[in-house]
Amino acid sequence: MLKHEQGPAMKRYIILSIALLLLLSLSLSASGAREESEQTTTSYRRITAEEAKAMMDRLEDCIILDARSQAEYDSGHIPGAIVIPHTEINEKAPSLLKDKKQTILVYCRSGNRSKQASSALARLGYTNVYEFGGIISWPYDIVK
Repeated sequence: MLKHEQGPAMKRYIILSIALLLLLSLSLSASGAREESEQTTTSYRRITAEEAKAMMDRLEDCIILDARSQAEYDSGHIPGAIVIPHTEINEKAPSLLKDKKQTILVYCRSGNRSKQASSALARLGYTNVYEFGGIISWPYDIVK
């Protein structure tokens, strides 16, 4: 009789264990999909200066963002660029860059600050961010 009572209890235990494993597996899958989705929305694309110039020439409403300081910008910048120092992206971008789907081309002096600014923009939800390095390797016109 004791053996017969353990049989149904053991079956319930096995069924419950399988159900819990399935729930855990589904939960981990959903978490992985969410992380993948977050990575997709928190990234930017690295392009060359040539690709950036072609986009500037082709697109009427793209934003050219200089991630350097105001003084550096004043000493020479790409025509049509606006300046938002990389350290001020989180504070200023939401009010200055209203359309989070607009194409934003980001540069700095050598490429380090533009990467930081691009990453910050992507984390803020901007979806068309392109980082193209520094003005020191920009072979086209500069406004002084």
